[in-house]
Amino acid sequence: MTEHSEKTAGWLDWVKDRGEPAFVLPEGAVDAHCHVFGPAAEFPFSPTRKYTPGDAGKGDLRDLREHLGVSRNVIVQATCHGRDNAALLDALNYFGDTARGVVSVGAEVTIEQLTAMHERGVRGVRFNFVKRLVQSQPFDELALVADKIRDFGWHLVLYFEPEDLSDLEYTFAGLGVPLVIDHMGRPDVRKGADSEEFSSFLRFVERTDAWVKVSCPERLTEAGPYAVDGQREVYADVVPFARRVLVEFPERSLWGTDWPHPNLRSHMPDDALLLGYIPQIAPTAREQQALLVTNPMSLYWP
Repeated sequence: MTEHSEKTAGWLDWVKDRGEPAFVLPEGAVDAHCHVFGPAAEFPFSPTRKYTPGDAGKGDLRDLREHLGVSRNVIVQATCHGRDNAALLDALNYFGDTARGVVSVGAEVTIEQLTAMHERGVRGVRFNFVKRLVQSQPFDELALVADKIRDFGWHLVLYFEPEDLSDLEYTFAGLGVPLVIDHMGRPDVRKGADSEEFSSFLRFVERTDAWVKVSCPERLTEAGPYAVDGQREVYADVVPFARRVLVEFPERSLWGTDWPHPNLRSHMPDDALLLGYIPQIAPTAREQQALLVTNPMSLYWP
């Protein structure tokens, strides 16, 4: 394992010299999926992490908010911090009621700890089932944690890959708490938005009343165009997938930047240009208002 000061080989740093936003966000817009990394000198990364990022702290997130015109954030615990949520909780303290958090905890978490986190703005727990990012699949803890968070009105955020859904679906459907799915279940865009694989995912969403983040086109794309070098209409091959989600589940769709874009290999998007994805997937003002304001507010600031 590398030292905290040594980034993973080939790591792409987030873009600091951003262009002008490619799309003007509506007033009150929520970035419903972003992270904070460290700073490592203050909030060391987990010794069991699968990657070592560069720093992307709360001050950097504040600057991003101001540049893009974001009013509120949902900060999601990153796997590089493991189950030490200190950096996230510190960011929640900094942003106050304009931020909410999604933490990583296990079955050992106490009601007292959950209560303290709730008071600081936490509203969900994330479980990662992407095998390359976690040491083991957290099946045993999932139901135990669901039981503990139910009375708080929290939800579970689930991150998985499409080939694993058939093995996970029964477990997910029986948890008895709201579900939020990261990044449209990571569809294989080469198969098309009308593929049986993506249709099966959407049927799962319908059966479970899950929320879906139509985020991370930069992670899903196979053909671009990337959000770099002034490009405005970006990630065209991902658009049909997000469009289908928005048409079928207009009241349960969410958007987020995924800043600072961990583990990207092909390119690093300019977040100002990344906004150009939004009017492609939500072309009307009504759809944009629902995706960026109404939906996330109803889930995180009811």
